[in-house]
Amino acid sequence: MKFGSRSAAESAGCYLAHSIKHNGLSLSKGHQLSDADVGQLIAAGFAEVIVAQVEATDLHEDDAAALLANHACGAAVSASPPFTGRSNLYASQSGILQVDAEKVTEANLIDPAITFACLPPFTEVREGRMLATAKIIPLAVDQKLAQSAADKISEAISVAAYAPKLVAVISTTLPHLKETVIAKSLRVLQERLDIAASTIAADVRVPHEEEALTNALGTEQVQDADLIVVFGASAVVDQGDVIPAALQAAGGELIHFGMPVDPGNLLVLGELNGIPVIGAPGCARSPQENGFDWILQRLLANIRVTSRDIMSMGVGGLLKEIHSRPQPRDHPLSEEADKATCSGILLAAGNSSRMGDHNKLLALIDGKPVVRLVAEHALASELNELIVVTGAMASKVEEALSGLPIRFRHNAEYDEGISSSVKKGIESVNDQSQAALILLGDMPFVSTDDINKLLENHDSKQDQLIGVSTTHGKRGNPVLWDRAFFDDLLSLRGDIGGKPIIQQNPSVVYTVELGEAARRDLDVPEALHNAGGVLGRHSEKP
Repeated sequence: MKFGSRSAAESAGCYLAHSIKHNGLSLSKGHQLSDADVGQLIAAGFAEVIVAQVEATDLHEDDAAALLANHACGAAVSASPPFTGRSNLYASQSGILQVDAEKVTEANLIDPAITFACLPPFTEVREGRMLATAKIIPLAVDQKLAQSAADKISEAISVAAYAPKLVAVISTTLPHLKETVIAKSLRVLQERLDIAASTIAADVRVPHEEEALTNALGTEQVQDADLIVVFGASAVVDQGDVIPAALQAAGGELIHFGMPVDPGNLLVLGELNGIPVIGAPGCARSPQENGFDWILQRLLANIRVTSRDIMSMGVGGLLKEIHSRPQPRDHPLSEEADKATCSGILLAAGNSSRMGDHNKLLALIDGKPVVRLVAEHALASELNELIVVTGAMASKVEEALSGLPIRFRHNAEYDEGISSSVKKGIESVNDQSQAALILLGDMPFVSTDDINKLLENHDSKQDQLIGVSTTHGKRGNPVLWDRAFFDDLLSLRGDIGGKPIIQQNPSVVYTVELGEAARRDLDVPEALHNAGGVLGRHSEKP
């Protein structure tokens, strides 16, 4: 390919290097100039133009991108038609991305003009997700180089599709372990299995003893499963502990104990009569990403996991330490620091039914979306994380909060009432938090200082467990909940918040006077207007 300045009169058949817009003449970058285009250029006063002249040994950027992308496609992957020298690869099924990294690197080393980028190996992907992109940088590239890169990258990108499985769950029990904890563990596990259309086919409870677990592993209902998950009532601390010992006593193989992923260190992986067995770490009871997810996802996609595979997970294996877990953990927390272990839950799932054709959370006050103002006040407080529960117009709400250090939890059942969003938020709270502050997305006048007052007065030793904001003594929002009431919040049903729990436990309720902010929401157009809120296309419902 020849690139450079060329007489406009001799540029027919060449490709424009840069867009031209001049006195009604509009020609885009990469456009192949026709005789008519040349006439227009000359008439517009262009004596020379910067162009690329494709030679017989060259491939146009689109053809080269298509060649590279199509060669890279393996199982369950397809390439999009090329455009401006780019072709993207997409998953045609949900599953786990598999990448031959050596092939990708070899292709990229052929020539700087030929580039290929992809997601990390073993990324969990949904059908339709973009996996990779082939991009040719100049307007054309040598045919031999393009073909060489295509040969190097052959079938480097594939998706191991999920396969529906029947899962047997064994929960060991001890006197201190509540039934609600086991129920939550099963619920969270089923949510993880849903992506693979897999189901919990057996729910077995046995004492946390080696013999009892050994017998349970040998039962017909467990042996009929495609995968076995064991939730221990106590953490595994050694290969001779209850779960690994019972697995081997039942005739199974202990493949690996421990993993360089945090949270998730105490995972057990084994096999019994050809059935994979996971001894779940305690963090697997939470919906937050942890090492258990990485192993479970691969097994659901029929990817065999070896001891070496697990010990290769250390790079990138530090999960959620920033914003979601206290740091660092090599020194004991002081009593003062312990008081600050409170998560924030911002409810932003509602449909704004009283606002007509607009979503109140997306209305602007001083140029910012209402929900963003609430989030910014929360993030500036002593909360150790902020979880935002989305529902209606989730993508728009996430866009309004872009760039903020928060975690999203989507509530697909938001139309079942506020309790469904409360439950999603509580399920997402990190294991280190001793309390959760539930904020409403349409209350931007609750300040950072207001939030900190609620946190400062929370004291489990003094039985100050439920912190209620008030306006002249009348209950409002937000409300702080000690972990002791998480199970009660998870049991709520319908369009109801925590009011019944507050009424049933007056002895542990403390109040914090916030003035008008505690009862000032923007639930109707008049309230929004009085607050200086602005509706527009940005807030319109679909």
